[in-house]
Amino acid sequence: MQDASQTLLSTAEHRSASVETALERLAATPAGLSETEARRRMETFGRNEIATKKKNLLVEFLSRFWGPMPWLLELAIVLSCVLKHYLEAVIIAVLIIMNAVIGYLHHRSSQRSLELLKKRLALNATVLRDGQWVRRAAAEIVPGDVVVVQMGEIVPADAKVIDGELSVDQSALTGESLPIEARESDVVYSSSIVKRGEARCLIVNTGKNTYFGKTVELVRIARPKSHQEQIMVSIVRYMMYLGLAALTLVAADALWLRTGLLTIATFAVIFLMGAVPVALPAVLTIVQAVGARTLVAKGALVTRLDSIEDAASIEVLCLDKTGTLTMNQLAVREVVPYAGGDGNEVIRLAALAAGPDSQDLLDATIREHARSLGLDGGSLRQVSTKPFEPATKRSEAIIQDGDHRFRVVKGAPQIVAALSQETPPATLQAANEAVEAFSRKGYRTLAVGRSTGEDFDRLQLLGLLALEDPPRPDARSMIAEVKGLA
Repeated sequence: MQDASQTLLSTAEHRSASVETALERLAATPAGLSETEARRRMETFGRNEIATKKKNLLVEFLSRFWGPMPWLLELAIVLSCVLKHYLEAVIIAVLIIMNAVIGYLHHRSSQRSLELLKKRLALNATVLRDGQWVRRAAAEIVPGDVVVVQMGEIVPADAKVIDGELSVDQSALTGESLPIEARESDVVYSSSIVKRGEARCLIVNTGKNTYFGKTVELVRIARPKSHQEQIMVSIVRYMMYLGLAALTLVAADALWLRTGLLTIATFAVIFLMGAVPVALPAVLTIVQAVGARTLVAKGALVTRLDSIEDAASIEVLCLDKTGTLTMNQLAVREVVPYAGGDGNEVIRLAALAAGPDSQDLLDATIREHARSLGLDGGSLRQVSTKPFEPATKRSEAIIQDGDHRFRVVKGAPQIVAALSQETPPATLQAANEAVEAFSRKGYRTLAVGRSTGEDFDRLQLLGLLALEDPPRPDARSMIAEVKGLA
């Protein structure tokens, strides 16, 4: 086997390559790696995790005395000592030390909480090793491994789909609000969530070489100024301008009166000390620490005290809808039957138009609604099913009713309507108007159709299902409160 370290490329380069080319570049096969080869590659590429540099605790504490505001406070201490105002120097020193201690203790507490959270959220993956599917910690995955990912799982590393289809939520990485569809030869990123489907994938990059890892690295090396620091520096700058202007007037008057240079220097030191807001950093840190404790009591984890003030200065707040403004609890709200049927028949056939083990949210919602109405299959029995496919935007099933079989289709209204050749145009028009009305209410609409006669391809529109994810009870008041804080 050739050395894979010579062919390790970026995820973007693997995206445009075929599966065969990617396997060749990584010196891998669809049968996966051996445990021996996996260990060797781990030594070469490292563990599949974002390494964090642990700082020396003393250095980390002393670093809090380094920066624009600490420099000004330290200058004030030196000036106080020069003027032999030792009490003022001690007070300033106590304030700066207290500021550093509070910030350091809160940071350490937050870091311990994060470490505990990471341990609880440790991921596992199903990987092909020595020809056997085994469960391994995601940190042990290496480039060239073959893994299987399925609905509800988190992709353990950047991977190229070998076979299968996935619907993947990559919003945390790419900002895309809707899941993307991934098929053979497509690439899915580490830390994205599989919303639907199952696929066998080839790991192309791990750890810091993944798309997520590179993003984390960019965030780590970025050193933006906090909003608080900018405000304090601005305050000090204008106070210095005021102090220098006053000093200029006093010095001019002193020179006019022929006052000694030592007296003028004393005035200069007094004005410069007065321009430094000695207690401001300590006061802000204490206020932020109190705010952090309040947020912790409400379930928020504050990793930096500065982030509280940064959050308070937000001008535009973007929220996703599902689970934030809504309950993330889909429910059937209305049923509109057609073709002389009734609502119960629409619900029963919609529940049958999916596999019994389907974990799709829409299928689970409809099955639960059918159970709540006391509806079961009765004499109807599933013969075969086709799960929902993004390409066709529908799922379907063949149903046995005694000696008779028929086909049930459930999916996007426009798709089912296009297939419903046995439905009168007036009914299709009414259905289209109903879909628009549901859309104005914020409902999601599904259509259900069934075959007529012996021809499975001759469908008739059976009815519409309107589903709603209701808003949270406090959504209105929360939005009003946020607007009030603007």
